[in-house]
Amino acid sequence: MTKLTFYGGVNEIGGNKILLQDKKTRGLLDFGQSFTFGEDYFTGYLSARNVNGLGDYFAFNLLPRIEGLYSKEMLAYCDLPHCEPKIDAMFVSHAHFDHINHLKFLDPEIPVYTGYGTKLFMECMEETGFACDYGTHTFNSFRTRDKIKIGSLTVEPVHVDHSIPAAYGFIIETSQGNIVYTGDLRRHGTRSDLTEDFIEKAKAADPVALITEGTRMATSEKRQNIGEPDVKKHAQEVILNTDKIVFVSHYSRDIDRFNSFYKASKKANRKLVITPKTAHLLTKLSDDKHLTVPNPVKDKNILVYYKRKKSGNHDDKDYFLWEREFMNNMTTFDYVKSHQKELVMDLDFYQFTELIDIKPEAGSNF
Repeated sequence: MTKLTFYGGVNEIGGNKILLQDKKTRGLLDFGQSFTFGEDYFTGYLSARNVNGLGDYFAFNLLPRIEGLYSKEMLAYCDLPHCEPKIDAMFVSHAHFDHINHLKFLDPEIPVYTGYGTKLFMECMEETGFACDYGTHTFNSFRTRDKIKIGSLTVEPVHVDHSIPAAYGFIIETSQGNIVYTGDLRRHGTRSDLTEDFIEKAKAADPVALITEGTRMATSEKRQNIGEPDVKKHAQEVILNTDKIVFVSHYSRDIDRFNSFYKASKKANRKLVITPKTAHLLTKLSDDKHLTVPNPVKDKNILVYYKRKKSGNHDDKDYFLWEREFMNNMTTFDYVKSHQKELVMDLDFYQFTELIDIKPEAGSNF
């Protein structure tokens, strides 16, 4: 028989962990962390001990005890014994933490399937994120229209539009009919056509079951729905109608939002100031021919902002190796402070203290 078991993502936001069993084949759809994960037991610097593997998580039943799922290292201090993997494959819909953050616990012998662009995002997060680790796995990249045969299952990934590129839904052929998993999707972004493609393919599959998010479902919508083209239009109006600096913030991996601010800045003949982390991500994503992003090294409309670190003098030895590659395009608070009307600054939330040095003029825009 075919069976679905939900170990996360039910009555909570995120944390999708879905086990699909068909005959003798067992596959996982996502293995992420919910938005409220562990908040009853941990807070701030009081966190689960890495040295204890899964021990602290099992103590509070925060992760499911599934035989043949976790690595030997992670089970070293647990009462769940390690055994040969009993999961045949892990399928990742997209690179948001609520879908991938617990991959690090999985047995490295379990093959992991991700979109080509999703793998680039994950690599970038591991390279630039503190304590960001998805574990050692055999990764297999896919694109839309690929068909992946795992035992009695055939999985077809189909692109969808989401706030992070390279997001996919899955159409899964089982012995008892087709199952559709949407992952996360939207219809108000710049590539709604991708979501429409998925909807048409899902409809044609005539599924016996549909798995989808319910986070934003409502019988009557009270919020104002603003699409990405509207965001770009409003941002452009603000930038064009001021002679002061404009600061913008956005979720770091929302490339559509970044492109909206980039294009609005360019139309206003202003340079966009970004962080080294954003510059590194753009460079990484340029490897995917299906994604359109500016090159931070070659694009004259982009400047890369460097905070003062140890020496206080922007010495290259103060920065990580991945940060140094953009120093030829470097700008600092002195330049931003004296060229405010020429700039739009992509200001990461954790860099807000830079405003103390930049001293934006009264009436500047955010």
